[in-house]
Amino acid sequence: MVLRKGLLIVNHQEGSNWETSLSMENARSIIAKWDPLPNGSENKDSTPLFTNTRQEAKRYLNAVSNLHSAMQHLLTLDSSSDRLVEACSLMQVAMNRLERELYRVSAEIRDHVDDDNIRHAAAKEDLKAIVECMFFAGYGKECVQIYTKVRKSNVTEALQNLGVEKPRLSKMKKMQWEMFDFKIKTWLNAVKFAVGALFPGERSLINQIFPSSENTTVVESCFAEICKDGAEMLFLFPEIIAKCEKTPEKMFRLLDLYEALSQNWPKIKEIFSYESTSSVRLQVGVSHMKIGEAVRATLSAFESAITKESSKTPVPSGRIHPLTRYAMNYISFLADYSDALTNILIDSPKTPMPESYFRTPKLAAKTPAPPELAERLAWEILLLLCKIDGKAELYKNVALGYLFLANNMQYVVTKARNSKLGSILGDDWLASHDQKVKEYASKYVNMAWSMVEMSLPENPKAAMQLAEASAKFHIFNMAFQEACQMQSTWIAPDLKLRDDIQKSVVSKVVPKYRDFYETNWVGSDSFIAFSPDDLQNHISFILHDVEDPCSITTHFSSFLR
Repeated sequence: MVLRKGLLIVNHQEGSNWETSLSMENARSIIAKWDPLPNGSENKDSTPLFTNTRQEAKRYLNAVSNLHSAMQHLLTLDSSSDRLVEACSLMQVAMNRLERELYRVSAEIRDHVDDDNIRHAAAKEDLKAIVECMFFAGYGKECVQIYTKVRKSNVTEALQNLGVEKPRLSKMKKMQWEMFDFKIKTWLNAVKFAVGALFPGERSLINQIFPSSENTTVVESCFAEICKDGAEMLFLFPEIIAKCEKTPEKMFRLLDLYEALSQNWPKIKEIFSYESTSSVRLQVGVSHMKIGEAVRATLSAFESAITKESSKTPVPSGRIHPLTRYAMNYISFLADYSDALTNILIDSPKTPMPESYFRTPKLAAKTPAPPELAERLAWEILLLLCKIDGKAELYKNVALGYLFLANNMQYVVTKARNSKLGSILGDDWLASHDQKVKEYASKYVNMAWSMVEMSLPENPKAAMQLAEASAKFHIFNMAFQEACQMQSTWIAPDLKLRDDIQKSVVSKVVPKYRDFYETNWVGSDSFIAFSPDDLQNHISFILHDVEDPCSITTHFSSFLR
């Protein structure tokens, strides 16, 4: 039995040796077909292995796998045999070939690595086959080194093509606004692509091609090596921007950066979830925090710019002050970033705003927006209105000063109502400021038209002597013409406000004049310049823009000569 067992063992070994020899000869034949021959001539070395139907590639990979199995068998027999040395040399040639193929195929998959197009899908299958073969042959370390080198280069190139470069504070501080703005817009486009496709695509590709038995450690180390440096550089940019000078014009780009970081944070956490990429998450958190601080500082700079505005020349015609346009456009744009600003302002100190202006229980209960945001925007408008009140005092004509206040308050209310700002401040805020417009307009009418009203008798229906009536008509004519002359260049650009003012003037002057006219016109014809309908017609042209072809200057040219 022992002899027979020995014979069986010998026969088994002979069979294995025969299979090993066959595997080595087959491997030598296939490998030599694709790599330099011993005499230095070349065969198909310059031709990619993975082409066309890839049958040749499959045969090559099978040959390498069989060669590895043969080496394992030879190792059990004699670890120093010549045949094992020969097999190792042959394996090294094969690995050199596969390393070159790994370089080439890895580099083929570019940009949108998560695309499912046919070319990329085929390249992924080739890559997976090469990686599995190299890992099986014990060349996993070399495989990872080559793969990470190629893919990291791809990530670096992709970011460079997107305009991403290492940010330098000294350089950013010296930039003109146009270039500064361009850099931020470039970054916003880059981060959208990087978080949406580039980084998750690299992670997905690693998961697809590396053997599942090696997946946990290999995937993490590969991904960290490929993407960490590029991601840290990308997300450092907002922190550098936050350190630049805080000027009002930079506000909305800062908010764009803040929103981009906020919106992409869930994806960033998912993509860079490994412990080895925690530095990326940390950098995003720091940049997010610093941008928030920069927004608060820039908001203070904007408010300071309002309070420090020191022009002393009244705006012609009682028009809307440039500060009002600038500030309300700015605040309206701020309202478009309500979510970001709410998060930024949560921990900010309260403004020194009077309780009666916005913090009353009634207003607080009816304001739909978070109180921090609504209060801060209301405070900024209050700063503006206080400044505009001061500008009204520059007018020598008090009536024109009230028209100026009415025009500017109307602009504030209209701008708020026609933007997201109105919903943030609430209906009660809008109603209270609408009322202020009416109050200013009423004071303007009283001041501008009081002499006209006073020129009429207290009891306009009472009949007068012809001489007295004629004198009254003459006085009224002079007062009305003077009022029209004075207001010939005054303007109410808002159509509704102008219409309301005109109706108010008509109700103040025309009925009283009509009663006086109908009672005393007989015999006073030569002293009457206007019928009641004429008055109403002339009043309908006051406060039109001077560039309007139907302006009051043109309309009254017939009797202002």
